[in-house]
Amino acid sequence: MAQQITEVSGAPFQPDTPSAMGGGCINTAVRLTDGKQQWFVKLNQASRLDMFEAEADGLRELSDAGAIRVPRPLCTGISNGQSYIVMEYLPLGGSGASTLAGEQLAALHQRQAESFGWKRDNTIGATHQPNQWTADWVDFWREQRLGFQLAEAARNGLGSDLQRLGEELLERFPALMDHAPIPSLLHGDLWGGNLGYDRDGNPVIYDPATYYGDREAEIAMTELFGGFGAAFYDAYNSLWPLDPGYRTRRTFYNLYHILNHANMFGGGYVGQARRMMEQLLAAL
Repeated sequence: MAQQITEVSGAPFQPDTPSAMGGGCINTAVRLTDGKQQWFVKLNQASRLDMFEAEADGLRELSDAGAIRVPRPLCTGISNGQSYIVMEYLPLGGSGASTLAGEQLAALHQRQAESFGWKRDNTIGATHQPNQWTADWVDFWREQRLGFQLAEAARNGLGSDLQRLGEELLERFPALMDHAPIPSLLHGDLWGGNLGYDRDGNPVIYDPATYYGDREAEIAMTELFGGFGAAFYDAYNSLWPLDPGYRTRRTFYNLYHILNHANMFGGGYVGQARRMMEQLLAAL
């Protein structure tokens, strides 16, 4: 790994003993430094290299928008039976303004494409996330988001009630959407744990599940687990107000993430997904 960092960065790199970092529940994370350079490294099984390659591409896509800071990816590879991604080490923990984060996220969403999806599949947490380019947003969300997670739930044996409600929801899908969004560049997994601030107070987003979709899906996830604050939403809406009907669609969009959590962790997320589907069907 040090040899590849040397080759790609163009500077000799012989790191000291790695320092363990918080890497969430999916990857192992370490900081590598030789006293001059510092790199943040995530590690997983060798079979997960594609996940890291997609993450690197996602970080580049977000960076190219020039709207909000992300760690710069350096390289990916396999070493000693483990896959890895090496990226810029950004010391976080600074005190930042959520107002600026809201403004910069609105600017990111103004980066747009002609269709919904992305150039490659990636992952949402540890779950495969398909991103085939699709002209119609309803078709994209029905087949590659909600339908995909429901199929995963069936394979995982998460219960007949979930499947029955899911099938009814998919049949009545267009009435719930009633919406024609523009394909916006999304982080894709923007909960409070994937937003931080550097030492200068600049917002930083990381661990993306990048694709082009309805910006409401991104805002909905920021509300799912909380932590963003009123100033964040006021700043976002001052630049690009959300469309009417968002409050109804918010539950619909967050169902995708709750189903994903149910598929990864089971437990109470299964019941939460069922209640959300019942709520959506009752609103029709």
